[in-house]
Amino acid sequence: MAESAKPGLRIREGDCAVLKRDEVFKAVLVLRRRKVIFEKQWFYLDNAIGHIYGTTFEVSSGGSLQPKKKMEETTTETKEAGTDNRNIVDDGKSQKLTHDDIKALKDKGIKGQEIVQQLIENSTTFRGKTEFAQDKYIKKKKKKYEAVITIVKPSTRILSTMYYAREPGKINHLRYDTLAQMLTLGNIRAGNKMIVMETCAGLVLGAIMERMGGYGSVIQMYPGGGPVRAATSCFGFPESFFNTLYEFPLSKVDSLVSGTFSSETLPSEPEYNVPVEEESNGSLDEKQTLIQETEEESSTEAVMESNETEEQETMDLAAEDTEYKESKEKGNKENIREKQRKQQERRRKLVETAALLEEKNADGLIVASRFHPTPLLLSLLEFVAPSRPFVVYCQYKEPLLECYTKLREKGGVINLKLSETWLRNYQVLPDRSHPKLMMSGGGGYLLSGITVTVEKVQSNVSTLEAQKIEEPTSKKRKLQELDC
Repeated sequence: MAESAKPGLRIREGDCAVLKRDEVFKAVLVLRRRKVIFEKQWFYLDNAIGHIYGTTFEVSSGGSLQPKKKMEETTTETKEAGTDNRNIVDDGKSQKLTHDDIKALKDKGIKGQEIVQQLIENSTTFRGKTEFAQDKYIKKKKKKYEAVITIVKPSTRILSTMYYAREPGKINHLRYDTLAQMLTLGNIRAGNKMIVMETCAGLVLGAIMERMGGYGSVIQMYPGGGPVRAATSCFGFPESFFNTLYEFPLSKVDSLVSGTFSSETLPSEPEYNVPVEEESNGSLDEKQTLIQETEEESSTEAVMESNETEEQETMDLAAEDTEYKESKEKGNKENIREKQRKQQERRRKLVETAALLEEKNADGLIVASRFHPTPLLLSLLEFVAPSRPFVVYCQYKEPLLECYTKLREKGGVINLKLSETWLRNYQVLPDRSHPKLMMSGGGGYLLSGITVTVEKVQSNVSTLEAQKIEEPTSKKRKLQELDC
């Protein structure tokens, strides 16, 4: 979950990248001649292609990006500093530059760093502020006037931070430290066979795939018509990663557990699409006959009016219409064939996934969904091998308490733990390190445990009872004498 990119890794067209400005992130697709809006700035990513990930750019006039040159810090800004801020009055008259002056400087193409320097020079109260207040003032003005962005490589930490800050509801308020705990407790590693059930826009799935590195297999259980992988696509995984990814609908889990599942229960897509093709062909034929009738009518009208120019125009239009309809018909047939091919491929993949689940030897289970965890966990644990970890995330603890109770009653699991992660960010600066004023109220709850085989436990109990029943008579007499 490291944030920095590998050295030498360069930005290419078509890559998924993350724009960073201070603590704000945004995932984008790197394309030429495509306008990107980020933090009230618009620009193009054309000039960023070919540079190393982690490069900082300045937005120049016209929306082009230019690599920012490292400049030496000037010490003139903080040469003079006051001892306290008690005599400074915020009356709005301390700055000599007006909004029109600042706008004129921007129109001239002056960079943000120079504008900040002029604001400092034209401030009557800057030199009277303390050193800490001066640093705070400079940081605030740089954030406002310096159009600087950094392009970084997507990672689990960056994307989880981005989603938690921008759209926490889409990931069920899953905080990045909680996600790290899930990966650790679930023992995610290369070569595993993992089962994932999540409704976090594919963030948990992407984190698992990144940790496994394309080795092993990941089975994603999804509700509804299909899986949602918006966050997974932001990772920019190669095609080889998706070859190890399988998917299976939750609606078929009960039949798989009961042993009634078969490939015949899956919808027959090719048969379903045959009448559609016939229907489309019929409608096209009807449209062609209508076109021919209109052509004949137009030609007779042209003869009756004895206007050769109009007749020629109508014939040309009719020819264009027939060509358009023929090309449209061919396009529809090709689309139908492509759709059939995709559906057959999806059905084949579902049958393969069902075979993988029926082996019941998964190396772990991760659940992070908006649904109640108890029925999900009880049904999906059937496909996990003994002595394997499982982790369940929920935004609230009450559903996990119920799940905890059900698991204790059913058995087959050990080392059950219900935990909550607590996170506090610190500001670390010379002489002013302290916890930040704003902090997260909660990052959700985790229920973790390890699967065991129930049958062996029952057989051990039965053998102990049999030994007690088959005790020799001499031993029984000795026990009775001791009791007396």
